[in-house]
Amino acid sequence: MKKSELADFGGGCFWGVEESFRTKKGVIATTVGYEGGHVDNPTYEQVCSHTTGHAETVQVEYDPKIISYAQLLDVFFENHDPTQFNRQGLDIGENYRSVIFYHNSDQKKQANEKIKELEKTNKFDQPIVTQVVPAKTFWKAEEYHQQYLHKRNLNICH
Repeated sequence: MKKSELADFGGGCFWGVEESFRTKKGVIATTVGYEGGHVDNPTYEQVCSHTTGHAETVQVEYDPKIISYAQLLDVFFENHDPTQFNRQGLDIGENYRSVIFYHNSDQKKQANEKIKELEKTNKFDQPIVTQVVPAKTFWKAEEYHQQYLHKRNLNICH
């Protein structure tokens, strides 16, 4: 029996996205990396050059008996602005895009339903631009990026 599942989210600088998930009950592990591009095993410098197509992504390993995928979606949408196209605040580029990489049809369905639900509430002044795309290869980022804010006793990027 599978004890944990994966969920991949890109919502700007991966340091802050990781921190928003890292301490949630039911989250087993978080890993920052790169996903959704066309270059194998990219480096941070390559991703920041805007030539790889990758998004800075957090892969969340979680126990669905303790925290649901729907709850992870809530965390994701509460901790970034899903209306900004290819940016978050001062961070600009496709590597900072709002994206959900789904691992199965249920995640895809829940992500799309969550976006529709949020659009009906008018919580955001602009349309949601979050992409919902299939998970592909997740490339782990360099070690110094892992739990970056936690290691420095910070809880926000900017």
